[in-house]
Amino acid sequence: MLDTLDLQVLQALQLDGRAPFSRIAAVLGVSDQTVARRFRRLRGSVGLRVIGVTDEALLGRSSWLVRLRCAPDGAEQLAGALARRPDTSYVGLLSGGTEVLCSIKPRGGQEDEPLLARLQRTPLVTSATAQCVLHAFYGGPVGWLNKINALDADQEAALRVPFTEPSATAPPPVFDDADETLLALLRRDGRVPLTELQAATDQSESVVRRRLDRLRSSGVLYFDVQHTHEQLGRSVMAALWLTVSPSALADVGASLAAHPEVRFAAAVTGVAGVFAATVHRDSRELYSYLSDGIGALGGVRSVESALFVRQVKQLTYEPGR
Repeated sequence: MLDTLDLQVLQALQLDGRAPFSRIAAVLGVSDQTVARRFRRLRGSVGLRVIGVTDEALLGRSSWLVRLRCAPDGAEQLAGALARRPDTSYVGLLSGGTEVLCSIKPRGGQEDEPLLARLQRTPLVTSATAQCVLHAFYGGPVGWLNKINALDADQEAALRVPFTEPSATAPPPVFDDADETLLALLRRDGRVPLTELQAATDQSESVVRRRLDRLRSSGVLYFDVQHTHEQLGRSVMAALWLTVSPSALADVGASLAAHPEVRFAAAVTGVAGVFAATVHRDSRELYSYLSDGIGALGGVRSVESALFVRQVKQLTYEPGR
């Protein structure tokens, strides 16, 4: 299990994935070297990685949740193939190892419908359903590590990056080639040194800093902390599909966002109007959450749950990992 300082470092990185070790150390009251050592240790113990992520909604792009039921022994092969696609940001194996759940974020004008049609024609797939993400209640820049309460209010304020919610009527941001190069590098490693970003874009340090500040302040770029949950005392991960009365969508979403178990929640298309991904200490805690947490929400007509057997991809894919 992780100690208090480990948890503080993780939450600090969730608040600002590119915060220098010196800044984190000053807020936590420890040395730079201590933070650096904890960072390296966490990379081994919980698979810690900081990843740059683009907010597809602000770019006028849709995100899709695709659930695939597979022929026996086909799910692992299909999950691996999906993980290698650049347009998938998450791939997980569900209960029984015969289902795959993935998040697809098409880029470069690729259409969603043809991809789903191709998946349905794949011999490994027996059925496929796709849900468009309409509105995220929790997730993105406010990751689950913000809920572990390892930092006090003053520490959080000292590390949090200022962000102004963009207007719903604002046009999508326009990027040039240098911006796209920065985003591509940060998607592989959110803490890539500034010198490498300078070399890749052939621009000065001050220009690169201004570009990063602009991307982050607009909300287009944020940083997510990738990690396993077992060492944080959360060995059970679940996918929940909630059938919710339309008039209750906003209230149910706000309630889910506040639940400490919820790492992602969104309104989606389809009969089950809300999807949530949750983490729990064990199956008994999941039962209690379904009974007491979900059961107490007004407007929820029914819920379907499935356990994640394994996460195959989180935001980025590395062969053999």
